[in-house]
Amino acid sequence: MTDDKDVLRDVWFGRIPTCFTLYQDEITEREAEPYYLLLPRISYLTLVTDKVKKHFQKVMRQEEVNEIWFEYEGTPLKWHYPIGLLFDLHASNTALPWSITVHFKNFPEKDLLHCHSKDVIEAHFMACIKEADALKHKSQVINEMQKKDHKQLWMGLQNDKFEQFWAINRKLMEYPPEDSGFRYIPFRIYQATTERPFIQKLFRPIASGGQLHTLGDLLKDVCPSAITSEDGEKTTQVMIHGIEPMLETPIQWLSEHMSYPDNFLHISIIPRPTD
Repeated sequence: MTDDKDVLRDVWFGRIPTCFTLYQDEITEREAEPYYLLLPRISYLTLVTDKVKKHFQKVMRQEEVNEIWFEYEGTPLKWHYPIGLLFDLHASNTALPWSITVHFKNFPEKDLLHCHSKDVIEAHFMACIKEADALKHKSQVINEMQKKDHKQLWMGLQNDKFEQFWAINRKLMEYPPEDSGFRYIPFRIYQATTERPFIQKLFRPIASGGQLHTLGDLLKDVCPSAITSEDGEKTTQVMIHGIEPMLETPIQWLSEHMSYPDNFLHISIIPRPTD
């Protein structure tokens, strides 16, 4: 992969200032103060909210404490989506800090998967990495790694250790020089205005004529409404890691440098603010 380490570092250390408040109908022994945290964009809510849980459990009656879950403006937040994706999709045009509501009751079974331990997050994370490598290298790279390498990827993410993670992950971002890119790009496109979870399909980084495919080419092929509207006015924003990349950016470069640790490019299509 081309070595733009500063980009990788900036993506890794992206943070979202967040204010957690307890849902008003939760029964508490005394008033629950809000809790403030800088959330790592690349991580998962249930991986970084132990402090939040402890803070609010102090004021709860123990018999009232069930599985913790989070919502933003009435939308339950999926723990298996990276935090940065959740913010881009649901809250990117709102004032900071991001205001998240904490619940311990009435778990929304229809909207959220249960997450009873960090093992569940690890299994989900590793399944995504394996799927991404199947697309990029026919699973050859991940299958040649040892169990301890898989563990190092996970521990690097869990402990927020950039060097520990990238020492292994860079192997997943390489390809033979004669190929000039991955076999297919692991990506998922999410739309704020639809019930469909996400769009994912096979897309090669290089066109049959040899030229590099761009982000614009990907959107044209998979989600044309994201870049053109009926009246010609641009009504949406295309967000990755909180920024709007230029549509001319090669999709191969984005995949190498702006994928989340699960090795997927998570792309949010959101309504453009009207003000």
